[in-house]
Amino acid sequence: MKSKELSVDLRDRIVSKHKSGEGYRKSSAALKVPMSTVASIIRKWKKFETTRTLPRTGRPSKLSDRGRRALVREVTKNPMVTLSELQRSSVERGEPSRRTTISATIHQSGLYGRVARRKPLLSKRHMAACLEFDKRHLKDSQMRNKILWSDETKIEVFGVNARRHVWRKPGTAHHQANTIPTVKHGSGSIMLWGAGTGRLVRIKGKMTAAMYRDILDENLLQSALDLRLGRWFIFQQDNDPKHSAKISKEWLQNNSVNVLEWPSQSPDLNMIEHHWRDLKMAVHRRFPSNLMELEKCCKEEWAKLATDRCAKLVASYSKRLEALIAAKGASTKY
Repeated sequence: MKSKELSVDLRDRIVSKHKSGEGYRKSSAALKVPMSTVASIIRKWKKFETTRTLPRTGRPSKLSDRGRRALVREVTKNPMVTLSELQRSSVERGEPSRRTTISATIHQSGLYGRVARRKPLLSKRHMAACLEFDKRHLKDSQMRNKILWSDETKIEVFGVNARRHVWRKPGTAHHQANTIPTVKHGSGSIMLWGAGTGRLVRIKGKMTAAMYRDILDENLLQSALDLRLGRWFIFQQDNDPKHSAKISKEWLQNNSVNVLEWPSQSPDLNMIEHHWRDLKMAVHRRFPSNLMELEKCCKEEWAKLATDRCAKLVASYSKRLEALIAAKGASTKY
């Protein structure tokens, strides 16, 4: 049975007697402490210059070094592996398989379970085009103030899609292995078109090129006017087939709209993506119960989007380009 620890005061007295030249045997008899304990306390004091209780290493791990390396290797190779799968592989190796043991081991290597971010599926062609765009526009600091950003989004009545966890190190949320690829279109939802923080339009039914042209005709120039971008603004749109259709291009040409050449699959560059996120968070805090309420909430919350927030997003454009260049055209935190 483990004996009770000596008090700090008693340990200090033992060291004090040693400093005064008193021997182990005499100190042991005077303080009624075993001589081996006296010797041990003095050795500790000489080594660590303290008599206080030092932090202990704790219970030894039941996992072998080989098992620990195998777990870290498996998680590093496949960040989306689940704890259940790790348990099974641990059992196959004859190692302990408790979830807490496995989690603690992975945490010690700097990997933590986090929700995987959803990012567009990028090919090498997409990344190369994005990188070329970033380098071309990085030095043009004036252009960003003239851009009218646009996009469509889907907002659901009951919130966002299910989450998925990944094992990753801090600061690696946007690495390709730690994100969930998404593709466009997916129910209790509505589709919206927006331009900057100008007009917000609900798209009823499946949008065609003719519908898109009508949206531009009724909302684009007025949005630019409302946002005081001037007549010679630069219009940003992605490469959706409806946007690049002949009738859409003709309308833009006939109205002398300067269109920004845009790389495919690059929402990290589009400032309006942050407006959509702000809008969805604000709308879902109001818990709309049907599509009519959802549309009403969207329009009310869109009108409340702060102008200083928009200004900060525009000011961050150069940092976005620099981050994408550093990532070689792959996903970033933006």
